Amino acid sequence: MYQFFLDGVLLPVTPSSMTLKVANQNDTITLINEGEVSVLKRPGLSKISFEALLPNRKYSFAQYQSGFQSAQYFLSLLENLKTGCAPFMFEVIRMDDRGTVLIEARSMQVSLEAYELLEDAERYGTDVLAKIDLRQWRACKTARVEIQQAEDGTIAEVTEQRETTTAPSAPTYTVQPGDNLWEIARIKLGDGMRMSEIYRLNQGTIEAEAKKHGLASSSNGHWIYPGTVLMLPG
Repeated sequence: MYQFFLDGVLLPVTPSSMTLKVANQNDTITLINEGEVSVLKRPGLSKISFEALLPNRKYSFAQYQSGFQSAQYFLSLLENLKTGCAPFMFEVIRMDDRGTVLIEARSMQVSLEAYELLEDAERYGTDVLAKIDLRQWRACKTARVEIQQAEDGTIAEVTEQRETTTAPSAPTYTVQPGDNLWEIARIKLGDGMRMSEIYRLNQGTIEAEAKKHGLASSSNGHWIYPGTVLMLPG
């Protein structure tokens, strides 16, 4: 059994297949008297594609984190991920019929490159089929250059490096034995009622940990486990 999470949201019907393409950026060059040689480079960004059924009625085989949600809920999620211009987490969890995790959750920061919606009354009834294309996202750094005019010419000096994303890195907290979300929110954010914000921000991570420990869900963050790294809201 598989579970697919987009930005911490569980897709209700697990896609029957997924394609993961790891791009190759190696070069082949020809040297005099040596013939062809390979120049090995770092792999390019991976591409992920799959199709997901978004039901408009509740099926026994569908899974929901907090009760039934219609297709419109997931269509809004896709649109927000596309227009938000920010990377998000894509996770796949593999389990057997007893809920035991077979392979550790595969997590990857991605961007939503494109999605296509298919409505076919004969094949899908009132449901919607979404074709989703994701691309791996990697942070990189840029340099700020100051130009100084000296008497003997122009000098360029690199003064600072920063991440290409304009947002600062989110603070994190590692769960300790005996912790709960209310206490973490009270100590770290000054208000225990903000526990729901922590849960929403880390929903995919928290639910994946619950599955690894044999639970069907975390009960909206009630069950958290030592060693889990949580992002804290601003």
